[in-house]
Amino acid sequence: MQYDVIVVGASFAGASAAMQLSRARRQVLMIDAGLPRNRFAHASHGFLGQDGTPPHEIMAIAVEQLMAYPNFKLVVAQAEQATADDEGVSVTLEDGRGFRARRLILATGVRDELPAIPGLQERWGQTAIHCPYCHGYEVRDRKLGVIATTPLSAHQGMMLPDWGPTTYFTQGQFEPEEEELTVMARRGVSIERTPVAEILGTAPEIDAVRLAEGRVIELGAVFVGPRVHMSSPLAMQLGCAFEQGPMGPYIRTDELRQTSVKHVFAAGDAASAFHNGTMASASGVMAGVSTHRSLFME
Repeated sequence: MQYDVIVVGASFAGASAAMQLSRARRQVLMIDAGLPRNRFAHASHGFLGQDGTPPHEIMAIAVEQLMAYPNFKLVVAQAEQATADDEGVSVTLEDGRGFRARRLILATGVRDELPAIPGLQERWGQTAIHCPYCHGYEVRDRKLGVIATTPLSAHQGMMLPDWGPTTYFTQGQFEPEEEELTVMARRGVSIERTPVAEILGTAPEIDAVRLAEGRVIELGAVFVGPRVHMSSPLAMQLGCAFEQGPMGPYIRTDELRQTSVKHVFAAGDAASAFHNGTMASASGVMAGVSTHRSLFME
């Protein structure tokens, strides 16, 4: 069977795209390996109507609603290969099964690469977090730290005093600019130039951090901007153009979520420099609507 659209990825972006296309009565196949980036988070926050709901519950409801459409199909598997030609796209799964469609939406997400600091990985998504808007309220009034990973980390250092007393750790590499230092001083941010060497406490809680020189600084949560990598090789296989964002590469798209490759669209974290559940869902809606338009205009 040839589908109208294959959507790879079933998190916020992919499911949102699939919903638009299913309601447009197109034949939709969604492929997902079941390893979303947000699996480390206990709850989704700042998502209208879903504040505090675990991401897996949101997606379970979404899939249940999608399955009500007879023209929608879900395959739980890893998509290993993809090609595009003048007639459409082909996707091959890890078990060798292959599927054809007229269009492809990549909602494949990204993979986080954390600094190699002992104790960080096991707290990721709980007390070691990246987004104040997503998780800051849950760690409010604790002593907070920013472990700098890029020049943009200074922006977090300036923001965080709205949630709690903040220490900015330059890690010996990311010294704030003069204007940033002025704002941090005005907002009471402490600057620590000795790198964090270890996270202390019984995971997932944080009691303190140990610095490279041995000093211990009490903290209740740390904010870290991870480097990001594509979770899937499909965009590279297809030859999609990429942009370089502050945290890593992302798939280049136009305002309609069309990639540089004919018949291929992209949405969500894999196709954005900045990551947020609401923005991922919105980009999925745009990808679904735009893909539908490309089909009826063909």
